[in-house]
Amino acid sequence: MKIAIYSRGIDADQQEAFQWLMQELTIHKADVWLFSSVVSADNEGWLSRFRYETFEHAHELDPSVDCVISLGGDGTMLDAAILIRDKGIPLLGINFGRLGFLASLGKHEIKQAVEALANGTYMTDQRTLIHVDADRPLFADAPFALNEFVLHKRDFSSMIRIHTYLNGEFLNTYWADGVIVATPTGSTGYNLSCNGPIVFPESQSLVITPIAPHNLNVRSIIVPDNNIISFEVEGRATNYMCAMDARREIADIGMQVAVRKENFTIGLVRLSENSFLETLRNKLAWGLDKRN
Repeated sequence: MKIAIYSRGIDADQQEAFQWLMQELTIHKADVWLFSSVVSADNEGWLSRFRYETFEHAHELDPSVDCVISLGGDGTMLDAAILIRDKGIPLLGINFGRLGFLASLGKHEIKQAVEALANGTYMTDQRTLIHVDADRPLFADAPFALNEFVLHKRDFSSMIRIHTYLNGEFLNTYWADGVIVATPTGSTGYNLSCNGPIVFPESQSLVITPIAPHNLNVRSIIVPDNNIISFEVEGRATNYMCAMDARREIADIGMQVAVRKENFTIGLVRLSENSFLETLRNKLAWGLDKRN
């Protein structure tokens, strides 16, 4: 079993759980690869007791890796998805962060998770990604995202006008701070914060949600994910911001941008007893009101 571990960095209060993970992987005779940021002066001493190799770039991961384990929150998992790209390597998230919709396994489930990986007793949910195309270079290294693509005005500039089309047919002009195009996975992220709907992962759809629209009758819309969603932006400023998950770039007014479903998916590992509904109940505290 070959396991790659990714993290933005291990804090002092996370060292014990990380050490426990390394011990469990060693017990199951796993070949361990650690992302360079995982190894630090704080843990280099005790890590010397374990056998591991390090990596720094996406091209160092190949399909021989059985799983990438992300240690952190949802943002860390989004970073890990960029490393995996189209290699077909499953991604498992252990929540070292806070809310954790994607990284839904807790530290107390490390032993259970490693045993499931070793025995093959886990399930892999294939998640849709979105891809961005533009008439000028935009996110050239990795023009895809697991959660969402966002068009947004810059800083304190006035709102922008976002002309939106589905397969070339005009949909609407959003007078707003911006627009989100979210995958079902991303529907519980920024989209949810902007009053967008929660969409089940297998729904084969995309969600278009305006950010602070200047129209009372403008709401989110769910469209089939075989649509190409294109945008033309106007505004008083000369540029605006584009974001794919946690990555941001500046685009010029007049630039043509289109979003579509990516040609490949990311497989998220879950233990067989966990489900999307269970995650919703736990993370959003649904069902705790006992008045009924």
